[in-house]
Parts: sequence; C-alpha cells; structure tokens
Amino acid sequence: MADKETSAEAGAEQKSSKKMLIIIIAAVVILLGGGAAAFFLLKGEAPQSATAPAPDAAATAPVANGTIGPMVEIEPFIINILDEEGTRYLKAAITLETNNDPVVEEITQRMPQIRDAILLLVGNKTFGELADLQGKLQLRSELRERLNKLLSGGRVQKIYFTEFVVQ
Repeated sequence: MADKETSAEAGAEQKSSKKMLIIIIAAVVILLGGGAAAFFLLKGEAPQSATAPAPDAAATAPVANGTIGPMVEIEPFIINILDEEGTRYLKAAITLETNNDPVVEEITQRMPQIRDAILLLVGNKTFGELADLQGKLQLRSELRERLNKLLSGGRVQKIYFTEFVVQ
C-alpha cells in the first residue's frame, strides 16, 4: 500500500513539473516573439525628415532650418464663442514664433490690433469647431494668415496654444 502512495506522489510531481516546464517555455517564446517584433518595427521606421512636409521657404528664410525663432507670448484671454445650447467660453493663451527679431518689436507695438484680430476670429467660431483637433488646427492656420497680413517686418511662423480651455 505504501508503494501505491509513493508512486501517486511521484506521478503528481511529474505532472506539476511538466506544467511548470510548459509555462516557462511559453514565457520564453512570448518574450522572444515580442523582442523580434519590436526589433523589426523599430528598424523599419523612416527618419522623421524624410516623411515631414517641407516648410514654406518664404516663411522660414531668415531663420536657419532646425532652429526656433524668437517667441512672443500673448496674455491669456477669455472669449464668448457661439453655441446653440447656451453661453460657451474659450480661455486661451497663445505664443507666436516669428522668423526674425525685428518683427518681435512690431508685434509688441501692434498688440492691440493682434488681440482684436484674434478676438474677432475666435468669437465667430462655434463650440463644435473648437472642440476637436481638426478645428484647433484650422484655427491656428487662420490666425497665422490673419496676423501675417498685419505684419510688415517679418512673419509669424508658428502659433502655439499654451492654454486652451473650452467650457
């Protein structure tokens, strides 16, 4: 009877060791597969410069490629925006990146005109237009066009929303 108990214990140990071996082999296969997948995915990536669209040459002429132009911060403002459901507000702060230093002084002198242009443009936008990414990108493009019409000594290259809350 003792032999039956001993052989039953030995059989149970063999089953648990086989399960452990299968688990270890499965874990190793998964790790190797994940490592191989990561290697091939990262190796196949194209450099960023090859896929990025070329910037407009006229807008970036005075600033060397890869450098950041002079920045001008516009103080935060609150604007009523259009909405059928009720009153909505946008609180935004904007930073302008310019293509040369002289335009920074011009922007400072024209700040009331610039704020007015921003307020008029954004005030005619609806909540739906400003709620998604595409609307924000469209607003950024329209703002840049409008501000560049005001400036004569340089251009606004990029507009950064440093604060953007729609409520």
